[in-house]
Amino acid sequence: MKVAIIGLGHRLSHVAKDMKKADPEFSITGYVDPAPAGLDNLHQFGIEPGQSYSSLEEMLEAGGFDLLMVGTPNFLHLEHIRAGLQAGYTVFTEKPVVIDKAQSIELAKLVREYGEDKIIVGLVLRYSPLYQDLVNAKAQGVLGEITSIEATEHIPPYHGAFFMRDWRRMEKYAGPYILEKCCHDIDLYQGLVGERPVRVASFGGRKSFTPQHTPTGAVTADSEMYHTKPSGWSSTDAVFDSDADIIDYQNAIIEYQGGATLSFHANLNVPDEFRRFCVIGTDGQAEGDFVRNFFKLHDARTTDCLIDKQYEGSAYDGHYGSDELMAQEVVNHMLRGTPLKVSVVDALEAGLTAIMIDEARKQKAVIDMTECWAEFDQALGR
Repeated sequence: MKVAIIGLGHRLSHVAKDMKKADPEFSITGYVDPAPAGLDNLHQFGIEPGQSYSSLEEMLEAGGFDLLMVGTPNFLHLEHIRAGLQAGYTVFTEKPVVIDKAQSIELAKLVREYGEDKIIVGLVLRYSPLYQDLVNAKAQGVLGEITSIEATEHIPPYHGAFFMRDWRRMEKYAGPYILEKCCHDIDLYQGLVGERPVRVASFGGRKSFTPQHTPTGAVTADSEMYHTKPSGWSSTDAVFDSDADIIDYQNAIIEYQGGATLSFHANLNVPDEFRRFCVIGTDGQAEGDFVRNFFKLHDARTTDCLIDKQYEGSAYDGHYGSDELMAQEVVNHMLRGTPLKVSVVDALEAGLTAIMIDEARKQKAVIDMTECWAEFDQALGR
C-alpha cells in the first residue's frame, strides 16, 4: 500500500511504522510539512519517505498513492480532507476529525457526497483488546441493559504540561480539551451504549497549570519532567504561565436516548494516572483500566466474578496495544475491503458530543441535543 502524508508529526510517523509491520509493501510516496517532526522516526523505523512537496495540491496532482493521511493540527483537517476527497482519494485522518459544530456539519455534507468509506478515522481505542472484551460482554448479554457508566481519562503532570506547551493548548487550533484528548473515551462509551446523547452538562476549569501553582524548590517549571514529551509547531516553553486557553480538569454528565447515563472525569495533573471505567447493567458489572491493564466482570444476581483478566505487556505501548491492531485493520480495509470498527459518522457523533459538553460548561447550562442531531442528520441526508 502506498500513502501520502500531510502533517508528518510524531503521531503519523508511529502509525506509519505499524502500517509497515502490517504490510511489507507499505511505502510513503511523498509528504507535505514545512517542519516534519516525525521524519527522524521514519528513518528509525526503516521507512524511507518519498519526495517532500511544497503544497498538498502539488502532491495530489503528482498522485501515485492509495491513501492520503492527514496529521495536521485539528483546525486544518476539514480543508485537507476535502481536498483529498475532491481529488478522488480515500483519506485517513487523525482524531478529532474537526474542531467545532460548524466544521462537523460541513464534513457531514462531504460524507453525504463522497460516502462514509472514503474517510478513515484514527480512533484507535476502538481496537484495544480491553474495549473488545467489554463489547463482547455486552453482546453476550452478561451486562443486560446498561443503566449507568462511570469513566475517567486522567493523565500525569508531564503529559498535562505537554498540552500547556503544544499547539493543542489553544482551542482555535485543537478545539476544546475534552474533544482533543477525550474524544476516544466519549466514542468508546457512546459506541458501547449504541445511542446518541439527548442531554449533556459539564463543569470544570483550570487550577493546576496556573502561575500561582508554579512549583518551587527541587522541582520547578523548568524541570525535565515538565518537558519530557516533545512539542512542535507553535509551541512554547512556558508551562504554568503559558497563553493556553484550555482547561485542566472537567466533569461531564451525559444522558443517552434510552435513559442510560455517563459520568466522565478528565484531569491533566494526576501523578498516579488511570483511565478506567465501570459499566453497570441490569444483569452485570464490567470494570477495567487501560493504564492498569485489567478487566473484571461480575454477575449482578450471584455477585460471582466471571472474568478477572490482566493483560500482558506495557499499558503504555502503542495506545495499550491498539496501534498495531488498528494499523492491521486499516491495511486490510484498504487492500481487501474488510470493515472497520469505527466509522467517520461515529467519530463525528462523538466529536459533537464533546463539543456540546464543553459548550454546556461555558454556558453553565444543561444542553438538549435534539436540534443538534437534527441539523447533523440533515447534513448527512438522513
